[in-house]
Amino acid sequence: MKSLRRNWAVHLMLVVGAISFLLPFYWMLNTSLKGPTELALSPPSWWPAMPRFENYPDAWHAVPFPRYFLNTILVAGSIVVGVVVTSGLSAFAFSFFRFRGREGMFNTFLSTMMVPEPVYIISSYILLFNLPGGGRDGWIDNYSALIVPWLAHVFSIFLLRQHFLSFPPDLVDAAVIDGCGPVRFLFSMVLPLSKAALTTVCLFTFINTWNSFLWPLVMTNSDSIRPIQVGLAFFASEQGTEHGLMMAAAVFSIAPLLIAYFFAQKQIIESLTHTGLKG
Repeated sequence: MKSLRRNWAVHLMLVVGAISFLLPFYWMLNTSLKGPTELALSPPSWWPAMPRFENYPDAWHAVPFPRYFLNTILVAGSIVVGVVVTSGLSAFAFSFFRFRGREGMFNTFLSTMMVPEPVYIISSYILLFNLPGGGRDGWIDNYSALIVPWLAHVFSIFLLRQHFLSFPPDLVDAAVIDGCGPVRFLFSMVLPLSKAALTTVCLFTFINTWNSFLWPLVMTNSDSIRPIQVGLAFFASEQGTEHGLMMAAAVFSIAPLLIAYFFAQKQIIESLTHTGLKG
């Protein structure tokens, strides 16, 4: 009986926590289906009396959201590919190679994660502004400024390194005995056994890029380059009183993230379990 009561208490806490997390999303969806008249009612209703689905096409055509989505997909896809390549190679070197200063170099990389973005964004802007090959303003308002500085990600290196270190030493010894070189060992054994970790890296990188706001806000000037979060902020400033349109735009802006997480949640849980990052 005591164990049963304890299980009920745990499940009750989980249900309360789930409701508290889902309630803001439900309220956003609820608001996105209301018209101005219904939004003005007090107290607000928990479900629209007459759902106004026109909010979605109205919000979609109010600003160039198709261009924003295209920019974000292009930038996020390029960064995901670059991060997988650089993180995989770096984590492989930090895990299986023995060289002087390896631990110090890795700890230095980890320390950069503690530096907040506003600290270096001004110096980064000056650097990108003076780089040749972009345009009149250097790399500013260019895809290069949104992609190139983020092709390496320290947390992804850390995540993959922790996963690679979980490989049994017998696997490495067997590869060496069979004459397997570093490149063949990486592509024939390490990467095929790291699908869950690589999927997690791809998803985390995609989410971080999709939600990035401050960097593209500073580095872009035109609608033709802006990603979705910056475009959503400009849309909110223009439609400050149209809460239904604002929530509709927010719904279809986060929809790709929810879909991506829904399909990759199994790999994420498996990867976090293997790397010891759960909890």
